[in-house]
Amino acid sequence: MIIHLARAEARLPQVEAMMQAVPLACHVVSAVDGQQMSEAHADAYRRKLMRPTYPFTMRPSEIAAFHSHRACWQRILDDDLEAALVLEDDLHLQEDVFPRALDLALANIRPGDFIRFPIKLREERTEEIATSDEIGLHVHDRIALGMVAQLVTRDAARALLAASERFDRPVDNFLQMQWVHNVRVATVWPSGVREISAELGGSMIGRKEGLLQKLRREILRPLYRHRIRALARQHSHASK
Repeated sequence: MIIHLARAEARLPQVEAMMQAVPLACHVVSAVDGQQMSEAHADAYRRKLMRPTYPFTMRPSEIAAFHSHRACWQRILDDDLEAALVLEDDLHLQEDVFPRALDLALANIRPGDFIRFPIKLREERTEEIATSDEIGLHVHDRIALGMVAQLVTRDAARALLAASERFDRPVDNFLQMQWVHNVRVATVWPSGVREISAELGGSMIGRKEGLLQKLRREILRPLYRHRIRALARQHSHASK
């Protein structure tokens, strides 16, 4: 599944290239448009639902991005798929790495798993699931941000949907909260995935802020990350 915003017509050639590069049956899922959200989509966002409190107000584009991923999870259930590869439309898939990373993930995935293909490795690995040549699949104490590419099983999709009927933070921040959704999240690296939004006109979830807003974000972000890291460590130790 490739998430694509209909009005982002300049990305259509990239979507077509991705469909050719993915070694699986592939189709486009229409992204929810932050500029034209339904009332139901907007109402799903509730501030300060969970702990630790997310310190920033979500932008319409972030709310829409969460709903776009929820639409993919729902499609997995509706089509009764065992798993699906979910991709955003601003990726380049390296033909010498990505197919091998995907093969490793598919060979070792189990029901309920969510496997990330990040553009950078920001986690410290804690548990090895499998390796093949230089590519490894690992589970980490703390999940890094980013939702550009992931392999989502049916049970993971069901759990994530149930836990996110209402949400208070971006989808990748929500994914970090394993103590909320109880999905096993693993990471394959190197992933063979490169993000090229700058080459396609820039991110569709850009943020323009004044000096005070930037300063506030720089102060609050590390405090929030510290709380997430502490809770993630507690959850990891409790689950072992």
